[in-house]
Order: sequence, then structure tokens, then C-alpha cells
Amino acid sequence: MAISGHGGARDLEAFEDADSAFARIEAIYRQSSKILLDGLESFRQGARDLDVSAARYPYVGITVGPSDFETGASLAYGSVPTPGTYGTTLTRPELFRSYYLNQLSILLRNHRRPVVVGLSDCPIPLSFVIEVSGEMISDAATEDLRRLFPVPSVARIDDSIANGTYHRAAGEPGPLALFDAERVDYSLVRLAHYTGTAPDYFQRFILFTNYQRYVDEFVTFARKEIAEGSDYKAFVEPGNCITHNPRLSDRPPSGECPPALPQMPAYHLMRDRHEGITLVNIGVGPSNAKTITDHIAVLRPHCWIMVGHCGGLRKSQRLGDYVLAHAYARSDHVLDDDLPTWVPVPPIAEVQVALTQAVAETTGLAGPDFKSRLRTGTVFTTDDRDWELKHGDLSHSFHQSRAIAVDMESGTFAANGYRLRVPYGTLLCVSDKPLHGQIKLPGMANTFYRERVNQHLQIGIRTLDILREQGVERLHSRKLRSFDEPAFR
Repeated sequence: MAISGHGGARDLEAFEDADSAFARIEAIYRQSSKILLDGLESFRQGARDLDVSAARYPYVGITVGPSDFETGASLAYGSVPTPGTYGTTLTRPELFRSYYLNQLSILLRNHRRPVVVGLSDCPIPLSFVIEVSGEMISDAATEDLRRLFPVPSVARIDDSIANGTYHRAAGEPGPLALFDAERVDYSLVRLAHYTGTAPDYFQRFILFTNYQRYVDEFVTFARKEIAEGSDYKAFVEPGNCITHNPRLSDRPPSGECPPALPQMPAYHLMRDRHEGITLVNIGVGPSNAKTITDHIAVLRPHCWIMVGHCGGLRKSQRLGDYVLAHAYARSDHVLDDDLPTWVPVPPIAEVQVALTQAVAETTGLAGPDFKSRLRTGTVFTTDDRDWELKHGDLSHSFHQSRAIAVDMESGTFAANGYRLRVPYGTLLCVSDKPLHGQIKLPGMANTFYRERVNQHLQIGIRTLDILREQGVERLHSRKLRSFDEPAFR
């Protein structure tokens, strides 16, 4: 069918239901992948006259007229901002099945216009379909490989749509999603590298931590849930080591744990539709916080929450008190070019309420006791681990911002959540009070960890349960979206 207005996309077919459109997306991606894999096998056998130009990403688009709007649409996403033609490339339909089907269904319902699916003009890089190792291809053949097969293009991969700096070329459709297929594939490869687990296992409720002891507690909790036959269907650890729930599956454990952990190991307690919990230990610092959220964002999680430690800045705080961030003073610097510091990063009400409820339920505290142990205020996020050595310079900033705690990651997680439209929240635990003579010492730290780590982790888990039980649609509100947002959430 000849359908105009969709740039270089071709072989377009129109669909009025999401299932049929998705089936075509899946078929195109499968065929493109087969072309690349068959071509690679021929290359290994010595062929050098290959043509894999037909291996291209699937394209989906829609053309909307002035009267094709559902004025009663209640969701903050699922419709284009103005009349016109919009499109995007898609990847890994088996991984994004539920997400793509949901977004296409809402788009079709809101505009009552068919979507078109076809072959885009963007080639699929071979390395995004299969990792080519030195055992497969000799060094001498590497240049031939790069000449014959598509490679990732850093000139095309960016965050201009999410950052609001994208400029549409003449005759090009407007963006239908925050990330195109090549940007998504880039992040999927990075996720596997940094976390030691395949992106297929990531869940859409994310916990971030900056201490290994939280990981130890999460592993203990997850294994107990699986062993006791809970609603979680499997637990996945680095190395793609999978333990299945014996109540739901008779498959034996699989995978091999690596001899050394990756930079930011991830652990996945899995539910259907990816609605379980993923815990990532990012280590220390805003650079890691930005890196991991840059990549997890392409999975379109329902929210991410930071549970970690902080330095208390108020004399009235005690070690083990909780800090619920309702504002962030950003001195982390890693996102200044993508999200200027003058942009406010607001608290997400649904997450704040769920965190408060989870603290009350888990601690059993109420009334004055509850208020004395949970402080709400501004968290100051710095990129300097030895900020204490600059007390004279920073005390003025603490005073001006009215900060009640200092850490190295919370502001980055929140700012990147805001930038990439992922609901966020922060609950920290006071582990030291350097301004008041209480610095971390080994004995004190051990006592603190024993008393607080498990409870803090349970609060995070309970928060995510509350948000899931309430319905994820409530999380994806207009407060994170601009006036000219792409239709896909």
C-alpha cells in the first residue's frame, strides 16, 4: 500500500487493532534479524558479496487530523499533541510486547485512526542482534565485517526528544516515542554489561541502593519468597542465574554466577508483565546514578525509588532516622547540560504518599513517634565524596537550601526520572552526622546496619507493592509531561 508522509518508511500496511499491528511489527523484526544472522553465518564461511540492506527496524506511524481526537481521554499519554503525521522505529518486540500492545491500543482508541506498520529506513546494527566475539570473526576479517554489516551510529543515537531539543526535518514525521529503536538497543546492550543480567529480566518497579548490605537482605528476602511459593515466579541474579518458583514451575535452577560481580549488579524478583521488583546496587556517586537510569529508562519502568544512606544535617536527627526527600538541591553536575539546575524537580505525590504509608506500616510508629523518626525536607546531592573537607564552603549552601540531609545520588535519580518521565522517590536513612561530630566508625556502622538495613529495605518493597496494587496508571500523570509530548508513555 502506498502511504505518504512517513519519511523513508516503506511497505506500509494500515491496522485498526493493536494485535494485528504488533504481529506485523514482530514479523518484520524477526525477518530482519534472520537476514543478519544468516548473513553472519555466510560471512564466517568466507562470503564477501553479502547484501543485508533489507535488515531494518520496524516502523509504526499514525496520521491524525483536526477532528481525530478523543476529547474525553483521561490518561496523560496515548495521544499526539497536534494534528499531523507521527512515527517511530521499534525493536525487540518479544521484550516489549505488553508495552507496545498497551501503547498502540490507547493510541487507536484515542484517535480512531489506523496505525501503519512497515519497514523503516534505519538499518539494524549487527551488534544489537548478536554479540560478535573474536572467536567468531578473526581480526583480519574485522574490517570486512564493518564494511558489509550495519554498525551503531552515534550520530543518530541521542536524547534530543526527551531533552526537548529535537528539531524535525522537512518531510519527517513527528516523534511518536521518547526513544527510537537504535537508542533503545544501545541501552539494552549497556544494561547487560553494567548489571550482569539480560534486559529481559528487568522488572518495571525499580529499587536503587548504594550499599551491599541492602543487596544481601534483598537476596535473602527473594529466595525466601521463591522457596515459600509466593506470587513471584522467579528470582534472577547476576550471570542470569534463575531460581524458579516451585509452585509455578518445575524447571530446575539455571545459569552460572560470575566469578566477579559487574559494576552495578542487578537482582530481579519477577512477576507477570514485568511487574515485579528489580534491585540495582549502583555503588557510590552521581555518575553511576545517571548511567544506570539513562539505560533503564528505555524499559519504561513504572517508577524507581532510592533507598540508601545519607548524612544528617540537623542536630535533632538521630542515627537511623529516615529522610523522605520532597526537594533536591542539585550539586551533582552530571545532568546540568541535559536538565539545567533552574528546572524544578517536584516530588511525585503518589510516590510520597506510598512511601509514608510504607514507613508507618513497617515501623509500627504513629503520632509524635512517627514524626520524630521520619523527617521530610530537602536533600543536598553532591558529587564530592569528601564534602566534609569543604565544610566552610558547603555550610552556606546547606543553610540556603534548608537541606536536612546530604548524599551523592538522590538528586541525580530524581532529576533523571523527571527528564526521562519515570516517576521517582527517595527514602534515605541517616548513617552519620558529620556536622555534629558523629562520623561513621566501624563499630557504630555495624550496629546501625544491623538495626536498620532490613527494615529500610522492607519499606522500599512495601512502597512498590502499594503502588502496584493501586494501579500504575495513577503514577503516569501529566506532571512529568510537556505540552508537546510523544504519544507513547
